[in-house]
Amino acid sequence: MKSKGDISPVQEMEQAEIEVTENKSESGACFPPTFSVSEIKNKQRRHAMFLKLKEEKRKQKLELKKKKKKERKALGDQAPPKEVPKTIENQRIYDETTVNPEDEEVAFDEGTDEFSAYFNRLTNPKVLITTSDRPRGRTVRFCEQLATMIPHAHVYYRRGLALKRVIPQCISRGFTYLMVINEDRKVPNGLVLCHLPDGPTAHFKVSSVRLRKEMKRRGKDPTEHVPEVILNNFTTRLGHSIGRMFAALFPHDPQFVGRQVATFHNQRDFIFFRFHRYIFKNEKKVGIQELGPRFTLKLRSLQKGTFDSKFGEYEWVHKRHEMDSSRRKFHL
Repeated sequence: MKSKGDISPVQEMEQAEIEVTENKSESGACFPPTFSVSEIKNKQRRHAMFLKLKEEKRKQKLELKKKKKKERKALGDQAPPKEVPKTIENQRIYDETTVNPEDEEVAFDEGTDEFSAYFNRLTNPKVLITTSDRPRGRTVRFCEQLATMIPHAHVYYRRGLALKRVIPQCISRGFTYLMVINEDRKVPNGLVLCHLPDGPTAHFKVSSVRLRKEMKRRGKDPTEHVPEVILNNFTTRLGHSIGRMFAALFPHDPQFVGRQVATFHNQRDFIFFRFHRYIFKNEKKVGIQELGPRFTLKLRSLQKGTFDSKFGEYEWVHKRHEMDSSRRKFHL
């Protein structure tokens, strides 16, 4: 037996390389199980090692995927069903206020609420769109494009008037909605939607606003035809109220000749708005063109009656630091 002092440094390095290659061939990785990248002090080496580990994990995942695919192909019809991936939406906590379409109580409430006159075809929508004081160019253009999209919409500027003075004038002139676009740092960031004459009033946060000129591959400007309206995933009692509020913005009978569609899609309490025109390519294929504008809404509060920031009674208010808040709990 040779003593440890008789082995040269070159032989020690060769033995270490052999051990590393043996470990790599057995475990499939060139790092020991207790290895941590954070132990490396040098920043460049640590980053390079992190990238190396990431690439190895990706390769292992890809090999496992190929192996499972091969097994499923070999088993054929006897293969087990595919696992459904876990997402925030399919892991959503059940809400007690989720509406059953056949619920008589819900049908009675909707038959006597503030929007019943519209759904019974007793009123036609007429919308007044205004802004905060001294709006900038982007907010003004956003209001003008909303007016071209919503039939019977008119844009007026505030000129310093308080909303409490604007609302009676709107009611006397036969308007059914007051829409106020607020801005911050020259960018639209809020929307107040007040149903007249009895409310309710909803306050939304506005984000991701894209005007028509900022959109790629958009279609021509919308025509004056009444669009169709699509409301997706408004399943709770609160969601039904918000959905009915959006539906009452547009006239009852859409003009299908215009082939225009306004979509309000609720996903995780974010309401995505899109405005499209659909085109029939042939008997089986249909294409769509986005006309714009597009934006995203997040409900902040729902208030009974018309706008009253001081003495108003709120049906629902978004609480940021709620004790039972969860990523899997949604309200709309």
